[in-house]
Amino acid sequence: MVSVHVAGNLPIRSRALPFADRVEIRLGNAFPVALLVDRAAIDRLLDAIVSSRVALETAAQRTEEE
Repeated sequence: MVSVHVAGNLPIRSRALPFADRVEIRLGNAFPVALLVDRAAIDRLLDAIVSSRVALETAAQRTEEE
């Protein structure tokens, strides 16, 4: 497994690669990491990010209530 820490100040750039039917998401500057996502997987990736964000917000609300 490869872990990449995406912090608030990390440059993130994306571009469509229509010839390959995918998008490229580049993270970082000096030694960028590229995530290549097929068109068919874009919605699944978005769903995973959104559901994780909701889980973080829910956990934060529980902590504030305690």
